[in-house]
Amino acid sequence: MPGSTSLLQTIFLSLGIALMAGWILIVGKAVIVPVLSAVIAVYVLINGAAWLRRWTVLRRFPGWLLHMAILAAFVVGLFSMAAVVAVTLEEMADSAPVYQANLEAFAVRAAEAFGAESDPTWDDIRGLAFGQLDLPSRIGGLFASLTSLAGSVFIIIIYAGFLMGQWASFPKKIAAAFSAEGEADWLLEIGGEINRKIGDYLTVKTLVNIVLGVLCYGVLWAMDVDFALFWAVCIGLLNYIPYLGSWIGVMLPVMLSFAQFGEIWRTVVLTLLLTAMQIFVGSVLEPRWIGRQLNLSPFVVILALSFWSALWGISGAILAVPLTSVLVIIFSEFPGTRPIAVLISDVGQRDGRPGS
Repeated sequence: MPGSTSLLQTIFLSLGIALMAGWILIVGKAVIVPVLSAVIAVYVLINGAAWLRRWTVLRRFPGWLLHMAILAAFVVGLFSMAAVVAVTLEEMADSAPVYQANLEAFAVRAAEAFGAESDPTWDDIRGLAFGQLDLPSRIGGLFASLTSLAGSVFIIIIYAGFLMGQWASFPKKIAAAFSAEGEADWLLEIGGEINRKIGDYLTVKTLVNIVLGVLCYGVLWAMDVDFALFWAVCIGLLNYIPYLGSWIGVMLPVMLSFAQFGEIWRTVVLTLLLTAMQIFVGSVLEPRWIGRQLNLSPFVVILALSFWSALWGISGAILAVPLTSVLVIIFSEFPGTRPIAVLISDVGQRDGRPGS
């Protein structure tokens, strides 16, 4: 009987902690998401600086100088992407009436082909389908939402700059804060494993996304699709979202091409070419470069994607895999939670060793 009471207390305590943690994650989204995004960005930048140090010419440069250079390149890249997005959305707003006219013209041709233009309700149907599709106002709303996103990006840049400046001092701080025998070494070992796995994954994933964006830009440019650079950037960024992001990235320029040309054959060809690029990168290039570095079950990835997306939207979808990987690494270090780490892994092992 005492054992049952203790078990019930443990269950209720765990549920209470879980509910409290969920409430904090939801309420603190405005603070937590930029901080985590900055940490993820720093992982990529630190690994990029380490990669640059392998070059003979750059090996003699001080570490802080390389960090500053790669941080500056990161800032320039972000502002360049922001400029591309702003200019593209402005041009889209100007072209939106033309796109809407193309869609309505295609609908008229389709109605004539099927003999539906004589139907007295056709005008009503067309008005219901396309009259409600006010592209200029929708694009304007998207521009307003991205303006607020620019403020968040600026905060992330500030956080990332300070984190990079403090990065080298973290091991000394941990050693000073946890002076018990072996405690600091244990924490540094866990932190080192997280740094290695997440840093390598994000660095290689970023390189894969750049390659995918370049390939898709070539396809979009060859097909004369409007705003090819913008769509290539979107495809590369959305590819951070596992499984679903790459296909969402393909759907966006495909829908635009249909509105731009109003011809099915062009849309079909573009779909096939972009899909071929996605399959090549997702099935050939990415497994070869990334492999199973994070050792996560595909089902767990989808579950994590759903959970973090429900909490934080698209930011949660992008952060889902790194955050879940960090939790798995931490779970695997404690006997009580190690079985959970083994169950949600891909091969039932941790780093090629049995999880127990």
